[in-house]
Amino acid sequence: MQFLQFVSSVWGNQHSETSIYLDNITRILDRLLDGYDNRLRPGFGGPVTEVKTDIFVTSFGPVSDVEMEYTMDVFFRQTWIDERLKFEGPIEILRLNNLMVSKIWTPDTFFRNGKRSISHNMTTPNKLFRIMQNGTILYTMRLTINAECPMRLMNFPMDGHACPLKFGSYAYPISEIVYTWKKGPLSSVEVPQESSSLLQYDLIGQTVSSERLKSNTGEYVIMTVHFHLQRKMGFFLIQTYIPCIMTVILAQVSFWINKESVPARTVFGITTVLTMTTLSISARHSLPKVSYATAMDWFIAVCFAFVFSALIEFAAVNYFSTLQANRELRKAAAMKAAAQEAVDASSVLKKRMNSAPLFDRPAKTFPNPPVNAQAFLQQGSAVPANNVLTGTSIIDKYSRILFPLSFGAFNLVYWIVYLTKDTMEMSR
Repeated sequence: MQFLQFVSSVWGNQHSETSIYLDNITRILDRLLDGYDNRLRPGFGGPVTEVKTDIFVTSFGPVSDVEMEYTMDVFFRQTWIDERLKFEGPIEILRLNNLMVSKIWTPDTFFRNGKRSISHNMTTPNKLFRIMQNGTILYTMRLTINAECPMRLMNFPMDGHACPLKFGSYAYPISEIVYTWKKGPLSSVEVPQESSSLLQYDLIGQTVSSERLKSNTGEYVIMTVHFHLQRKMGFFLIQTYIPCIMTVILAQVSFWINKESVPARTVFGITTVLTMTTLSISARHSLPKVSYATAMDWFIAVCFAFVFSALIEFAAVNYFSTLQANRELRKAAAMKAAAQEAVDASSVLKKRMNSAPLFDRPAKTFPNPPVNAQAFLQQGSAVPANNVLTGTSIIDKYSRILFPLSFGAFNLVYWIVYLTKDTMEMSR
């Protein structure tokens, strides 16, 4: 019985102390808001209000090349001092929910290059609000920011980009509000490695800066974070570069096929040209419709030129072979005509000699036609043109060496130039 009385008295004392403690906090909050005008910034008409900011990135990505934008989830933190909210009491920090936010002044921060920004409200508004005894305010929001990222795709797909995030006050000029980085320029933006959800890029770092912007309504402080991205090459090697190289090699295989195999070499040429056309069209689907040529465009264009040149090379081989064959046919026809004239002339003389009187005939008769003329006539239409149409063309012999060497030299220069340029841009 005495034990129950003891427990009851202890519980009653604790309940009484808790009630007194809560009453004190409630009175502190009521006193803070008594006469507080949330329409006026801290120090209105006096010193400039300094808002310290920092960002913690919980998820970065994806990045859209076509739309030139990126998405990320962040905890956006702002800290400032409002002397009207100083208090004294049994607690050093008042940890309050989002209901208090609407009752006091907060900075009108907005993202200047944001396209679609969302403040999370499930299951309740994701906002953290704390007041320290000296009037310092900590205000944190969880946001999903979709921001613009201008891209120069000249070196695509060996390119890197610095995607900015710019924010500042919408209405207050620099004479009333200034923004600073809470933890300094090196650690005010935190991006854990596990927070990156990028497929085509590597997030290699971030830098922060601030600048001033003049407009018709005044001069404003703009805070900027640059997220430095480097594109991954694997996808484009598999989907574009290797197929283009294999197509060029396949086109050059036709140089080793005999020139009389016209259907085979024609199929090689047309098939490789159509393949390169398909690859060039599909490669552009993952890019915005920019008006300049990218590094991949140049590679595809040169590969297309090699493939098309292989088809033109066979056309040249076939043309010159036919031209030479026709020349040989005309030469053979001329020789045949000359031999035939010699035989005809010999036959006419024989007839004349045979028809003359015996006493008019010479002692020795006219000789027979030359043996080589008779043999030529016996061969009929067999001419050396068939030898011209078969065998290996001298154009093919040179092409077997020049085309692979030229394509290898192009690849050497291409990869050295663009990979070196890529390394230089990353080091900046």
